[in-house]
Amino acid sequence: MARYELKLPKMGESVAEATITSWVKEVGETIDIDDTVVEVATDKVDSEVPSEVEGTLVEILFEKDAVVQVGETIAIIETEGGAAAATEAPKKEEAQPVAVAAVEKIVEVAKETVATTIDTSSSDRFYSPLVKSIAQTEGISIEELDKIQGTGKEGRVTKNDILSYLESRGSQPKVAEKPAATPAKTAPAEKVVSTPITLGGQDQVIEMSRMGKLIAKHMVDSVQTSAHVQSFIEIDVTNIVNWRNKVKDAYFKREGEKLTFTPIFMQAVAQTIKKHPLINISVDGDKIIQRGNINLGMAAALPDGNLIVPVIKNADQLSLVGMTKQVNDLANRSRANKLKPDEIQGGTYTVTNVGSFGSIMGTPIINQPQVAILALGAIRKMPSVVETPEGDFIGIRHKMIVSHSYDHRVVNGALGGMFIKTFKEILESWNVNQDF
Repeated sequence: MARYELKLPKMGESVAEATITSWVKEVGETIDIDDTVVEVATDKVDSEVPSEVEGTLVEILFEKDAVVQVGETIAIIETEGGAAAATEAPKKEEAQPVAVAAVEKIVEVAKETVATTIDTSSSDRFYSPLVKSIAQTEGISIEELDKIQGTGKEGRVTKNDILSYLESRGSQPKVAEKPAATPAKTAPAEKVVSTPITLGGQDQVIEMSRMGKLIAKHMVDSVQTSAHVQSFIEIDVTNIVNWRNKVKDAYFKREGEKLTFTPIFMQAVAQTIKKHPLINISVDGDKIIQRGNINLGMAAALPDGNLIVPVIKNADQLSLVGMTKQVNDLANRSRANKLKPDEIQGGTYTVTNVGSFGSIMGTPIINQPQVAILALGAIRKMPSVVETPEGDFIGIRHKMIVSHSYDHRVVNGALGGMFIKTFKEILESWNVNQDF
């Protein structure tokens, strides 16, 4: 018998802890590989923690509602013949470059060094601590790990997948490991002095939710990290409004999806980023990282008033129909609290629709580690000067104000302004006669 430590895996970019919401398995229950053992919640999404081994749950280390740090052991699973031997890799008749015994040793070492796993924050896939530890031990880079075909739940890479890959990898040279970066020294945090508040007889004290506290911290951290500056522009979206009114019924009949303005605007944002790729970046110390993919975060309001930002991956590759399906699906599952961890990771630029609450504009806070965020104001009918070959006249037009918050450390006013100017040009040139 051997004891396997089930640890809280990384839940997403910048997520350091999670709250245990319920134990799916109880002490004494049998567990198979990929069985959900516990459900947890973070400030971004609820998730399930699967088991990497077969065995019996013998100890639960945290009760429901406990807050657990990423990497902490939350339960003990007893396995037959050791955790690594729970699902033994298939044996070959001929000698392989990596012997079974050596592979089993790799797993044991990986479990002992789980705290020093590779950083997978740049990947869109979820990896268990065991898989990441094996990759660290064998010098497998995140780029190489992303290419491994997963056979686990939702395409996850299991222990057997990476062990099989190591066998076929054979005597190929290992990828050189990068030396760990020396943590930067930070100045001691200043003590926050709060102004005393006097309570009246009709006042009521309401405790902030845990999610609210974490969101508040992220917002303050973002303001302290980035030099926020805003640019504003007014866009005439009359052609888009008229086109949508004309095709929305036929669109729903053919595609089974409601056509809102959001996918139209998201598609235009992706096109704008392609023309201004230096807005699709992050800052790492004194280095700028230009992102290869355009992954659009879409801020969505939850029923409790909090926000969540699901991510549309490779948004520039989607047609309007594909974008509509993605937007509607993510919005619906956000409200139902059914997003998966990898669906809130990897965003490179964020869009928020403040107009859905009636606001004509807003100055949103940047979603770190991105460097910009776009706020879409309410679409309003407004009197406007219309220029024609026959002269100018006053007409009723549908107008929208867009505000662009960007990090002035790396995005200057020219780029920040040109970005929304290009966005305006794309929307105002909409063809009212086009198909969908």
